[in-house]
Amino acid sequence: MTQPKPQIGRMDNVLYLSQLQHYIYCPRQFALIELEQVWQDNQFTAEGQILHEKANSGTDEKRGDVKIVRTLPLAQPELNIFGVADVVEYHTNNGETIPYPIEYKRGRPKAHRADEVQLCGQALCLEYMHACHVPEGAIFYGEKKRRHSVVFDETLRELTLNTIRACQDIIVQKITPKAHYSTNKCRNCSLKDICHPKVFSKGAKKWLLARLQDG
Repeated sequence: MTQPKPQIGRMDNVLYLSQLQHYIYCPRQFALIELEQVWQDNQFTAEGQILHEKANSGTDEKRGDVKIVRTLPLAQPELNIFGVADVVEYHTNNGETIPYPIEYKRGRPKAHRADEVQLCGQALCLEYMHACHVPEGAIFYGEKKRRHSVVFDETLRELTLNTIRACQDIIVQKITPKAHYSTNKCRNCSLKDICHPKVFSKGAKKWLLARLQDG
């Protein structure tokens, strides 16, 4: 099967699919990465990179009626989103070929829907590229070592579209949201030493004045 070449639309608010999970986790984290170009690895991000490298290291193959494509470029120019799918399985049934995106993540399923939103964004791209409906995909979690099925229902699609719009608004307005400290989220965030959530959630102006007075 020939893969269509994805094309990008307007360049003022182009959004990379992997950034959707950052916004769901924390809008400020998304803005620090997207607007201020800051990033810092920790144990969790390093483990995630290793898992992705393993997932992308194989070659395309075919198993029965299923074609497996790795590291597939994706785009939906009408939404101005683009990215790369770790793995897409193309299942053929009754002469119809349906894409089935698979995203690889470290850890286990989460309480929030960041991973599912990222995967749904991939489905939106595949639907545009292949002019078909993509009903389902999966996330492979390294800690569990098994797939977690994700149905792209209306609730998840709406959440994904709203997240895309919210991210693009931040890109266009170029405003980094204020910090809101959350013990569980901030403790595991690789940007906590850059973000200073405890400080800036109380007000950066007061913190700066105190530092000036101390000096």
